[in-house]
Amino acid sequence: MALDRISMADAVPYEESRLKCSVDTEEPSDDLLEWARENIGEDPDTKELRICELRDMIFERGECTPDRTDDDFLLRFLRARHFIVPKAHRLLVNYCNFKESRPEYFENVDVNRMRELAKTLILSVPPYKDQHGRRMMFLRIGSWKSEEFTIPELFQLAIGILEMSVLEPKCQIKGGVFIVDLGDISLNLAWYLTPSLAKDLMALAMTSFPMRLEEVHFIFSSWVFDTAWSIFKPLLPDTVKARIYFHGDDLDSLHNQMEPKYLPKRYGGIHFDYPLDVWFEDVLLKDERILDVMAKLGYEQLRRLKEEISKASD
Repeated sequence: MALDRISMADAVPYEESRLKCSVDTEEPSDDLLEWARENIGEDPDTKELRICELRDMIFERGECTPDRTDDDFLLRFLRARHFIVPKAHRLLVNYCNFKESRPEYFENVDVNRMRELAKTLILSVPPYKDQHGRRMMFLRIGSWKSEEFTIPELFQLAIGILEMSVLEPKCQIKGGVFIVDLGDISLNLAWYLTPSLAKDLMALAMTSFPMRLEEVHFIFSSWVFDTAWSIFKPLLPDTVKARIYFHGDDLDSLHNQMEPKYLPKRYGGIHFDYPLDVWFEDVLLKDERILDVMAKLGYEQLRRLKEEISKASD
């Protein structure tokens, strides 16, 4: 059966009630900078020095050739690793290596296919943040149909959204939360959960992208997932395992970690579902700053899609 496409009208019954998506690229507030000082070691007196040290390490060691080495770019890697320069450098090396080893996730991105995928609720990022100011990403893995979208297409969309999210200084500082809905996983889907896929997911979530994943919440698990989990678990260090929560069908357990007022209605919260398509409508096809950045990352077709939509509406 084909996937249902979710329009904004379907997900959010009243347009006037819909929260607008935005990417906040403003400098962090004084309160946020104080939080960063206390929690991730971001000292304004030494920040520039740490950036210079990271840049020097890149050129001295020669382990990677990043497209950028400007302050803003390097800062996100330092924030992701608590301003420990060798760890930030390792993260950058992993980031570059992942892009080189998995070109299918980064090259020849079909933006029209991305937008079709964005109209589903397989992946979603609400326009609001959680109670700690962290970005949330929801994955409804049981909604994925392999005949509809490929694994590389899923990665392309997820990476695009992550790259957009990490443009926000607040997201760099606070990190993100991942909620994985395991309902309706079929045995057929389990065949795709290979060690290779597990490695790529780990790279994107933990070792090779400049955003800290603070928590992962699994809900509605089944024996199929329990079997697949045995593949993933050996790959995880203890520090990562400590951030993972299994709630089963118990939404009260989820609510102990995430307040319901920051969750969709389907998880006992108060919000409508927001398909990723809202990010296309509100940001990716409107904000010239974001369009420029995304084009440099390989999403050049976004501008062409914007022009096509503008012509169609004239």
